[in-house]
Amino acid sequence: MASAALLAQLRDRLGPQGLLTEEADMAGHAIDWRRLFPGRPLAVARPADTAATAAVVDLCRRHGVAIVPQSGNTGMAGGATPDASGTELVLSLARMNAIRDVDPVGMTMELEAGVILETAQNAAAAAGRLLPISLAAEGSAMAGGVIATNAGGINVLRYGMARSLVLGLEVVLPDGTVVNGLRRLRKDNAGYDWKQLFIGSEGTLGIVTAAVLRLLPAPKDKVTALLSVPDPRAALDLLACAQDELGDTISAFELMSGFSLRLVETHFGLKRPVADGEWFVLIEAASTLSGLRDAAEAALGRALEDGFALDGIVADSGRGAADLWRLRERITESEAKEGKSVKHDVSVPIPLVPQFLVEAGEALAAKLPGARVNCFGHLGDGNLHYNVLADGRSSEEVNVVVHDVVQRFGGSISAEHGIGRYRVAELERRRAPAELDLSRRIKTALDPLDLMNPGKVLSRASLPRK
Repeated sequence: MASAALLAQLRDRLGPQGLLTEEADMAGHAIDWRRLFPGRPLAVARPADTAATAAVVDLCRRHGVAIVPQSGNTGMAGGATPDASGTELVLSLARMNAIRDVDPVGMTMELEAGVILETAQNAAAAAGRLLPISLAAEGSAMAGGVIATNAGGINVLRYGMARSLVLGLEVVLPDGTVVNGLRRLRKDNAGYDWKQLFIGSEGTLGIVTAAVLRLLPAPKDKVTALLSVPDPRAALDLLACAQDELGDTISAFELMSGFSLRLVETHFGLKRPVADGEWFVLIEAASTLSGLRDAAEAALGRALEDGFALDGIVADSGRGAADLWRLRERITESEAKEGKSVKHDVSVPIPLVPQFLVEAGEALAAKLPGARVNCFGHLGDGNLHYNVLADGRSSEEVNVVVHDVVQRFGGSISAEHGIGRYRVAELERRRAPAELDLSRRIKTALDPLDLMNPGKVLSRASLPRK
């Protein structure tokens, strides 16, 4: 009865377009895009503004119904899907899709949570500015989810994670209170910087409904190069060489294994335009000044001369650069075509990446013989997607092997994908007790009834009973 009463009140508040209750209509909201975490929502609420979002949250609180906030549903850890109980309400932010303002002088953008990332990028570009967050799902990922997961992507080396680009937030708290902190200030040291609690919280502390993002000058010159290197140690030497020659113009420095690119060739027919090798590096540099290509070619020449690179090519056009990036972007799809894999989104201190790869490979060979590793990622910031194709092995079994090595190297089991439902047990197994206790205190203080995305990031069993 309580559910029926809630649905009636939601329908009255949101109108016919604002509430989905038919199974067919809810299907796309009930499972993640990787189809690993199926669920069954009570309903899908689709508020069109912040006031309606706050009303939904308040009604759910009054009825004791849990909420699962959802943006583009492009996450990798199942953080935006409901459980199978049929008791959780999905709150979709897709209708809140207005770009409220682009300020090319102050270099800011105010936008709502449902704005697709690529749409925001294009709006910034139309104003002669750059929104540098760039990731594979940018054509469907939405701003609210990008912020709530503190998304990374290919440009973290130069511009940082999403957190570093957020100037202000508007959020709805678990009790329905709206907190408007949509300030456009570069300097604001007045009290606690509370917005940082919600960035990366995966919707467990509140719902991001709007944000002010920092923009940058649009680059006028861009250079993309692909190089083969002898090994990951040489790739680090190449990174140092590129930083010496190109400075802070380097926006991306991607490491790809030979296995990764062979998968791309096998499943998509894309051939690499450099000599065969077991490791490859994709570099992109961008500048607001001209002359970058000469500097890039000089850096490539030095790398070849010093033996950091075996072969290399600098893209001669925008289309050529896109072709090089296509090799990188097709890796995940190629892996899916190859077979079932256990994915790891890990980070270790940058200088330790080569040794980590050695020891992780040895640990897998010893404990899971026959497992194949598809390793690629953002070497410039220490983030590797260390995926393991191990038929017949459970993800828990593979995770323990890989994460044991990550922990030994002082790394993180989630560099940019978040915890969601996928990594809850691993986080609680590996985080220091004092850190976990602090996280639980924050969660309990803001969401004492545990109605905001329950079971994500922190297990329900670990929270105090009310």
